Amino acid sequence: MSELTIYNPTDIEPKWQARWEKEGLYQAEIDPSRTKFYALTMLPYTSGDLHIGHWYAMTPPDARARFKRMQGYNVVFPIGFDAFGLPAENAAIKKGIHPKTWTYANIEHMRKQLKSMGAMWDWQREMISSDPEYYRWTQWFFIQLYKHGLAYRKYSPVDWCPHCQTTLAREQVQGEDRHCERCDTPVIKKELEQWFFKITSYADDLLDYSTIDWPERVKTLQTNWIGRSEGASVIFHSEQEDPIEIFTTRPDTLWGATFMVLAPEHPLVQKITAPTKREAVDAYIRQASRQSDIDREASDKEKTGVFTGGYAINPVNGERIPIWIADYVLMTYGTGAIMAVPAHDQRDFDFARKYGLEVRVVIQPADIEPQEGATMQASVPAIGDMVNSGPLTGTPGKQAFSSAIEYIESRGMGKAAVNYKLRDWLISRQRYWGAPIPMVYCQTCGWNAVPENQLPVLLPDDVEWQPTGVNPLTIHPTWKNTTCPVCGQPATRETDTMDTFMCSSWYHLRYLSPNYDQGPFRQQDYGYWMPVDNYTGGIEHATMHLMYTRFFHKALRDMGITKGPEPMLQLRNQGIVLGEDSEKMSKSRGNVISPDELVARYGADSVRAYLMFFARWEMGAPWSSTGIDGAYRWLRRVWILFTDPVEKGNPDPELLRALRRKLHQTLKQVTHDFEVFEFNTIVSGLMELLNEMYRAREKGAAGTVEWNEAVDVYLRMMAPVTPHIAEELWAFLGKPYSIHQQPWPAVDYEAAADELITLIVQVNGKLRDRIQVPVGISEQEAEAAALQSEAIRKFLEGKPPLKVIVVPGRLVNIVV
Repeated sequence: MSELTIYNPTDIEPKWQARWEKEGLYQAEIDPSRTKFYALTMLPYTSGDLHIGHWYAMTPPDARARFKRMQGYNVVFPIGFDAFGLPAENAAIKKGIHPKTWTYANIEHMRKQLKSMGAMWDWQREMISSDPEYYRWTQWFFIQLYKHGLAYRKYSPVDWCPHCQTTLAREQVQGEDRHCERCDTPVIKKELEQWFFKITSYADDLLDYSTIDWPERVKTLQTNWIGRSEGASVIFHSEQEDPIEIFTTRPDTLWGATFMVLAPEHPLVQKITAPTKREAVDAYIRQASRQSDIDREASDKEKTGVFTGGYAINPVNGERIPIWIADYVLMTYGTGAIMAVPAHDQRDFDFARKYGLEVRVVIQPADIEPQEGATMQASVPAIGDMVNSGPLTGTPGKQAFSSAIEYIESRGMGKAAVNYKLRDWLISRQRYWGAPIPMVYCQTCGWNAVPENQLPVLLPDDVEWQPTGVNPLTIHPTWKNTTCPVCGQPATRETDTMDTFMCSSWYHLRYLSPNYDQGPFRQQDYGYWMPVDNYTGGIEHATMHLMYTRFFHKALRDMGITKGPEPMLQLRNQGIVLGEDSEKMSKSRGNVISPDELVARYGADSVRAYLMFFARWEMGAPWSSTGIDGAYRWLRRVWILFTDPVEKGNPDPELLRALRRKLHQTLKQVTHDFEVFEFNTIVSGLMELLNEMYRAREKGAAGTVEWNEAVDVYLRMMAPVTPHIAEELWAFLGKPYSIHQQPWPAVDYEAAADELITLIVQVNGKLRDRIQVPVGISEQEAEAAALQSEAIRKFLEGKPPLKVIVVPGRLVNIVV
């Protein structure tokens, strides 16, 4: 046993971090004799600086991965960087720094910050999504999706700056008037031909959560985003006999459709618009093109529209109904056309009243008086029997849906259908800093994939940056010029790059075989490590990354590349660390907490402990500068207790039994809490046990077998939470290196059980029952236990006792 002085984390932590890295303590290798555990936390974006939110997201899952390792699992816990994206291009334009230079300088800084956490990341598996060795396989995956009919090209609207002549990302469109952040020019919508993945082909598969343990909130968000609804596809016709397809979840209200509404972008608008309405229609289309889909769909937005002068024929009754355009109907949802039933839809009702359109009741709710369309004050629920519905009038509500489907199908007007809110995944980005889409266009042969032996299609380094933000790949003098892989004639590369969510859809697979160059991963690595056993990260990714990675896995599974129904078996989400002002942290508010400063002052272990202690992990809470002092004081008290010279005493055997009881009760609790991600009670439990150990030492417990057991188990429980101090104290006690290779201690349930005594329970001085209660029970707890006795409740007859007398440790006398 060596001598230690005061607790100094600035000496201890770098020392052990260097040794762990040098000796490869956390490198994971395939071992068929052990059960694997793939722990994964969402990789950070290369913003240049880790904030306290990164620590909050990462250190508790690291502690749990360490716990699983001590339980005997062969744990892999990799780390990498999500490195492509718009911020790097903004840096290039604003600061004159090449995105590659900016990104890799940030990675170097963030790597040092990450290592200061003392996490058990397997750095030999590091991947960076902007490395050509990585995006080669991102491009390869694109080609596989293309070959299997899951990647296609079509026109789609983008935000466009007419002055800069470039597309804008959502975050580059500023203000309620939607102007360009660079030049303040009003932004418009423009149709561009872009690449999509057919995620809609997997809509029903994505609704199956039967094999995964994911939070209900995430599953609900994904379910709502997919938006599966059953109904009917019905064909109306314009007076020019153009078919207009609509989807409705209520085919039984078809007879109540008194007008149609098309999205301003609908391809039939120009054809059906009457000459007298052309000017108003064109002006409305221009106005709608400047709005985002979110703004157009806002429930509190006043509904506006313009009559086209055209009419459609309602197929069920042959009526001629007016066709309007309105910005609340989107081409990106459904067919871009709706039938409006104002009597039974409040949005349609408000629109009809505003523009003087007919309202016709076709469903009569049983609990509402019959309504007149001309005088009703609001829409009524479409729950009840069918009325004013031609041959289906009188159809009971329970049969209305099926009867309407049968009616339209038998007459060729439509059919039963399923609709989804989910749209195909738009992956094209008119950006430089992303993985180039590996497609080539030839005037003769059309679009074809780059041959796989020519991957990766590398980004050129010699690019020019325009203040307008135009994609440098489109103006590069030579990069886009290539030859057609089919006919060998001159051809043009695709200048769009991929959505960065494409890169993060498969990064968990590259961690398996980061240096493998014959494929994205080795099959033997996949067979051993996959699927991911536990995945952690923010719930804000529920309908993007977390859905895309599931789609990606399922699509590759059907190609025979991956296996099993899901990529990640268990998901857990962390909450948010707010500023001390209870607001979201931001530089503009001045409430950002720098973990680097905290590490320099308190050490990484104190930061780790406080982040696990101060809030329920899935909820988060405001930061407290004074709160972290408590975590630091706890570690100093541990240090003092375990390094002070041991003075052997002659303790009471009951004291030692009580120490073991508290030790194993704490071990039982901590084990449970690690399993269920209740990190805050792990630290509080260790603090309580430490207080018990101090009291036991004062009464002579130090140096006993029970004391030595408590010290040993305590350090093992600390090790996942505060790995550096646990390693240092373990070495100080002369125990074998490393504590992080030791097994998790086993709970002695017999020792953890509360010792019981028998209390006599009297009613009016007569013995009526005997009850077993824990040693040391309080008078209030003894009274409550006695009053809950079945035997005693018979004597009380539901009445409160007049008086209860408790003789501690002996009896309870109830006076009735």
